Amino acid sequence: MEISEYNKPSFLDGVKACVPTILGYLGIGFAMGVVGKGIGLSVFQIFLMSLIVYAGSAQFIICGMLAIQAPISSIIVTVFFINLRHFLMSLSVAPYFQKETLLENIGIGSLLTDESYGVLTTYTRQNRPISVPWMNGLNLLAYAVWVVSTVLGGIFGRFISSPESLGLDFALVAMFLGLFLFQMEAELKRGVKKTITVLVSVCFSLYVLMIWTTPEFAVIGATLIGATIGVLMNDE
Repeated sequence: MEISEYNKPSFLDGVKACVPTILGYLGIGFAMGVVGKGIGLSVFQIFLMSLIVYAGSAQFIICGMLAIQAPISSIIVTVFFINLRHFLMSLSVAPYFQKETLLENIGIGSLLTDESYGVLTTYTRQNRPISVPWMNGLNLLAYAVWVVSTVLGGIFGRFISSPESLGLDFALVAMFLGLFLFQMEAELKRGVKKTITVLVSVCFSLYVLMIWTTPEFAVIGATLIGATIGVLMNDE
């Protein structure tokens, strides 16, 4: 869908689109800071980890592996496979920005997360306009909130012995459920049969693959299977 320069969403529009993810980031980011402080990391080390790694699940894994004094090489390999799904997400996002410069695409891909990807796909499913400034607003606010929330967790973490008692461990799950429901609403309007078929195929393949391989590869494999089935059904 061609969008005129006048109608292109702005950076501020992207910031506003990020608001639903902020509460999830605050909760899980704060919990991440608490965990990091608990294994002996300084606030500055927590800050650097969030600034450079910027991956919630990977950062929790890093903290767990540091706690058991795992080799650095093992940590690097583990984090690589955990974040391999971002390759698939970037591939699916690339067509929307194929007319943009390489530098702009690198900027978008570098800060793309599960949450910003969820917001982006929700907008595209609803045929709402997107742009590079909009995507930058979405990504940069999420990035800033994540870094700040983990630092706050590191600073105040010593006062909270059990983050799950405040429901912080469920914040990210609740946010994903909200994004999922928005996407499901748009998909069901397009075709109930296709949506259900893809969901069932993903769930079944994920269950089977989890038996034979690691969770990271199972997620990637199930995603590829679901995407392939969706493409084939579009061609029918």
